[in-house]
Amino acid sequence: MNRTKWTIRDLAFCGLFAALIAVGAFIKITIPVQPVPMHFTLQFFFVLLSALLLGARRSLASVCTYLIIGLCGIPVFASGGGPSYLLKPTFGFLIGFAVGGYVVGKVYEKLRKRTFGWLLFAAFWGLVADYACGMIYFYVCSNYVLHVTVGWDVVFVNCFLLTVGEDFVLCILAAMLAKRLIPAFEHMGGV
Repeated sequence: MNRTKWTIRDLAFCGLFAALIAVGAFIKITIPVQPVPMHFTLQFFFVLLSALLLGARRSLASVCTYLIIGLCGIPVFASGGGPSYLLKPTFGFLIGFAVGGYVVGKVYEKLRKRTFGWLLFAAFWGLVADYACGMIYFYVCSNYVLHVTVGWDVVFVNCFLLTVGEDFVLCILAAMLAKRLIPAFEHMGGV
């Protein structure tokens, strides 16, 4: 459905998912690696749900709202908040949430199939988009902004191997939950 006007319901759903993504930042496991500790959080799970339930545009709006709130100084990111967060090498994963949410929504909207396989396929492409943004940002920020020499091998281990398995499990869980929630959201006018 390509509506040009957004309703109060659209804004409420976007606000709800921005809040859920923020809550997901506080449910975390810190992985103490060098040069920057990595965090495994539930933010990605809520990004996937927003994309599968709200679609590409509203998911993007939800994640961007969350990012703006965090960059304004409200500590909603896994390690705080504020504009200085742009200088953290892991900020690329937060940018990847916006890109990934949009990609998941677009893939799902192509066929709008409610099968678990299609939902998981859409979620997988969000995982790819998030990790691509996160790994590239980590490398560029570390080497060219912070002047900490980091090779692609370190980026691959720290930013991919340590968390991709857990994030794939989140893709599976999001696809399972979305399969159950999509009919309710459609009934409420959410999708």
